[in-house]
Parts: sequence; C-alpha cells; structure tokens
Amino acid sequence: MASETAPIDHFWAVIPAGGAGTRLWPLSRSSAPKFLHDLTGGGRTLLQGTLDRLAPLTGDRVVVVTGRPHRDAVRAQLPEVSDGWVLAEPSPRDSMAAIGLAAALLERHDPDAVMGSFAADHVIADPDLFAESVRAAAAVAREDWLVTLGIEPAFPSSAFGYIHLGDPLPGHPGATAVREFVEKPSVRTATEYLATGRYRWNAGMFIVRPTVLLDLLGRWHPEFAAALRAIAADPARLDELWPGLPKIALDHAVAEPAADAGRVVCVPSAFRWEDIGDFDSLAALVGGDAAGAAVLGDASLVRAVDASGLVVPASGRIVAVVGLDDVVVVDTPDALLVTTRARAQDVKQVVAELKEAGRAELT
Repeated sequence: MASETAPIDHFWAVIPAGGAGTRLWPLSRSSAPKFLHDLTGGGRTLLQGTLDRLAPLTGDRVVVVTGRPHRDAVRAQLPEVSDGWVLAEPSPRDSMAAIGLAAALLERHDPDAVMGSFAADHVIADPDLFAESVRAAAAVAREDWLVTLGIEPAFPSSAFGYIHLGDPLPGHPGATAVREFVEKPSVRTATEYLATGRYRWNAGMFIVRPTVLLDLLGRWHPEFAAALRAIAADPARLDELWPGLPKIALDHAVAEPAADAGRVVCVPSAFRWEDIGDFDSLAALVGGDAAGAAVLGDASLVRAVDASGLVVPASGRIVAVVGLDDVVVVDTPDALLVTTRARAQDVKQVVAELKEAGRAELT
C-alpha cells in the first residue's frame, strides 16, 4: 500500500506559468508577471509556493511551461526543477497548447505517467487537504478519466466558472461525474447554484494521463493533437509548428466537450483556494477587509489615517492615505495606480491604453 506522505508513483506536476496579470498593473508587468511576485507576504513568490505544495506529491517530477522572456527568471526561482523540464513557449497560445506540449513530451518520456496541471498564480491555504484531493484524483485518472478538482464555493461568485456535479463514480468515494462546465454566471444564478449543493468552482486544475488528454484533444481537434505530438517527436520543429497551434484554453478545447461525452470526473475539494485576479481579491487575501489599510510590502513606508483598503509601497517612497475607504494605492518607481477595490477589474483598461499610446515599456 502506497504511503500517504510519499510522492505518488509516476505523478508529474505541470505548472503553466504564463499571462501578464494586467489587472494587477503596475505591480505585475509583461516583463515580470504576477507569478514571479510574492503577493502573500510570506517570502515566497506565487510560483515558488506552487512548487512547495506540489513537491511532496511529485518529488522531482515537475514540468514548468512559461514564455521565452520569463524562462531565466523561472529557472532562477526554481533551481530544484531540472533545466530540461522548464519549457519555453515561442509565443502565448493559451493553456491547451502549453499543457498539451507537456503532455506530448511526458507521453514519450513516461508511458505510466499521470499528470496534474496547476496554475502558477493560485494561493492554497490548506496543503494537506490539497494533497489529499490530488491523491484521490490521481487514482481516478489512472482509469482513463479526465479529472478536475471542484472547489467548495465560499460565496456566490460571478468571477468564476462552475462545475455541475452528476452521479457518484463507483469505487471512488466522493468522486462524481461532471454533467457540464458552466461559464461565469450572474450572482443571482450563482446563488441558485449554491442552493442545490451540486455545483463547485472551476479552478482549472486537471489530472489525467497524458495519452488520454491528447486522445481527447484529437477527437475534437485532430490537427492540434498531431502537431503537439510532432513537436514532442522532434523538438527542433517547435518554432515551425507552434505559430499554427490554435489559441484556446484547455477548458474549451477538451474539458467541456469531454464532459458532454461523459468522460470527465470531479473530485470535490474542501481546501481554501484563492485566484488573485485583481487588487480587490489581493486586498481580501492580505487582510483588507479589516478596519484600516492592509499593506503589502514595507509597512513603515505607509501612513494611513482614517483609511481602508490596500497600499503597496513598491517605490521606496512614503505613501500617505487620508480619509479614503476601500482605496487601492500601488506605488512603483515608474507608475502610480490609485483606484478603489470596487473598480479593481478595470485596471486592465489602463494597460490597453498604454499599449495603444506606444508606452509598452510600462506594461
């Protein structure tokens, strides 16, 4: 019987480390995306924290897929990961290409592999519960299912997609079939979902055998799967074939149609999960819901008087906030952001306008 603390046999973690995190500008930039930053104040970046919770499950079986501009930074932050398993995308093609490339390489490298894809920018506060869920999901995946972890909703959010749970899966207590994946609903609809007890948040965590993933992709996108396998067979063709790959998320390319075909299973999970998508969610994580302003960084640089929200003093200057509620102030050496938690989602518009104005060096 396998130990509940030893690494899972032939289990590989795939960590897609991409995206610019434009809603966290000017802290997150295209040159230094959010996964390279310590956004929890714990002394480890989001990327390093992801590896920390996966290492007990995988040992050294870790694959990171990132953009070419970030490969050196990823290597510097994760010296534990073998250089050959830090894969560099020539250009962003969304999650299906990134995860599919890792799957195609693992299919050839380890025929008994089970892989789990876990984004580099999530925060999980319960590593033991997380590990328990992954172990359960890996056991299901060995039976050729596409498995996803469904997060117990903490509130009726309109910011996340949902997983509609179906019938229990025989032989795997707690696991259920997935009826469908649902796009981000209204708060009213999300409230109705929660009342049924049959919905979970979709955190985009998938556990599957590499061959199963690629065969499912080949069912709906045969040329896509063939191109990924061709790259794995001859990595020298990466630059030739990569630009022709579809730009599509794994959810849309495989998970949604596979659920309709009865091929997806959910392992409902109780660990606390945070997707730091904007400064409002970051403020909640750091402690911005309490009276007074939360500070990410050197608190000695902040003076808050009758103010609440989040302050990030990243320039070395003193930042003073007086008489403002739920404010967000992010001070960096070359850009200053002032907004409210309620308008945090709109920060990405600033990034778009800067690019249009030819100020890409600030993005």
